[in-house]
Amino acid sequence: MRISENRAIVKAENLVKTFEEGRVRALDGVNLEIQEGQFVSIMGPSGSGKSTLLNMIGALDRPTEGRITVADVDLANFRDLDEFRAKTVGFVFQLHNLVPTLTALENIQIPMFEMDLSLGERVERAKKLLMVVGLEKRMGAVPSKLSGGERQRVAIARALANDPKIILADEPTGNLDTASSDEILHLLLDLNKGGQTIILVTHDPEMAGHANVVFHMKDGKILETTCK
Repeated sequence: MRISENRAIVKAENLVKTFEEGRVRALDGVNLEIQEGQFVSIMGPSGSGKSTLLNMIGALDRPTEGRITVADVDLANFRDLDEFRAKTVGFVFQLHNLVPTLTALENIQIPMFEMDLSLGERVERAKKLLMVVGLEKRMGAVPSKLSGGERQRVAIARALANDPKIILADEPTGNLDTASSDEILHLLLDLNKGGQTIILVTHDPEMAGHANVVFHMKDGKILETTCK
C-alpha cells in the first residue's frame, strides 16, 4: 500500500455527540486530524469519550454537531453508512465477536459478502489472511478451540477482509494475557509498517507508546496530543 504524504484520512471539526436529550455530552468540541498510514492511539479514563470518538470515525453513529470526514467522505451527511463501513473500515473489539459455530476460515469471510466475490475467491482470500496472522494451520477450528490470542488474530484477519482503509481497534488486548497482548501489538505494528492506518483505543501506556500520535482525552475533549 502506498502512503500519501500529509494526506488526512480522518478529520474532525468541532465534533459534538450528546445523549439523553443533550444531558450527557460524550464528545465536546473535538478537533483532530489523522494522516494516512499513521498508527494512532486514543487514551483516557473510562467515560472520557474514547469509544464514542471511535464510533464516530467508524460510522457507527452520527455526530450531534460538527463535522467528521473519513477517507474523503463527510459522514454527517453521507446517506448509506452501512455501505461506507463495508468498504472503508475494519473493526477489532475487546471481545472478538466471532460466530461460535463457524470456523476461523468461515468467520473471516463474513465481511466479504458485501464484496463482489465468488465462493472460491472468498475462501482463497480468507486463507491468505490467515497466513498474514499466522493461523493457516488453524483454519478449520471453531472459536472454542482457539486460545484468546488466536481468536483475536482471527478477528484482525476478519477486519482486513474488506481491504479497509482504516482499522479501528477498541481495547483489542483488554482480555488477553501479556504474551498474547504482545503478539497482537506486534501484528498491528507489522500491518502499520505495510501502510495500514490503525487507530487504537487503549488504557495501556506501553501499547500507546508505539503509536506515531497519541490523543489524550478527558470529559469528551482532547486535552493533549503527543507526537513522535
